[in-house]
Amino acid sequence: MELGLTFPLQRFLHQKPPPYGAETDRRFCWDLHVINLRGRPCLLAVHCHSRYTFVRFDVPPLLWADLPGLFRTGLAESLAAAGFSSDQTHTYLQASGAASLTRTHGRREVAFLNRAWEDVLALDTCLDTASTAQPMLDWAVNARPSRCVGFEGLAPAASRIGTSLLLR
Repeated sequence: MELGLTFPLQRFLHQKPPPYGAETDRRFCWDLHVINLRGRPCLLAVHCHSRYTFVRFDVPPLLWADLPGLFRTGLAESLAAAGFSSDQTHTYLQASGAASLTRTHGRREVAFLNRAWEDVLALDTCLDTASTAQPMLDWAVNARPSRCVGFEGLAPAASRIGTSLLLR
C-alpha cells in the first residue's frame, strides 16, 4: 500500500520528499494531508480510487512519528464506523501489503483530495472535538456525491468504497 504525502505534510513532518510510487492499482493508494481544524493539526486521508475520506482530529505529535500506524488505526476505525467488519478491513490491509511512504499519486488524485478537504471544512459542524476518530464527519463527507479517479460520474464515496477495497 502506498501512502502519498502532500508537500504540506512533508514540511509538517520535516521530511525530505519521498520517492515516487510504483503501485499502478489505485485501490492500494491513499493520499495523506495535514489540515487544521479549529486550530488543531489533523490527518486527512483520501483513497485515490474511490475518494473515500477519513479525518483524525488533533493528532498528538508522537502519533505523527508513526504515520503508517496512525493511518492504519484511522482507516480501521473509519471502516468499522461505516459498517465494515474487522475481517473485511484485515483482508484489505493484507491484500494491500506493507505501507510505504511516497509522493502523492497525481494531479487528478490531489484535485479530488482538495475537494474532500473542502467538504470537510463545509461539514465542520460534524466535528467531535472530544475524539481523534471522526465517524460522524467521515460519514457526512463520504455521503456527499463526488467524482473520483476509479469511477465515472457523481456518487457518494461511501457507495464506492466496498467495491474499491474488495470488501463486498
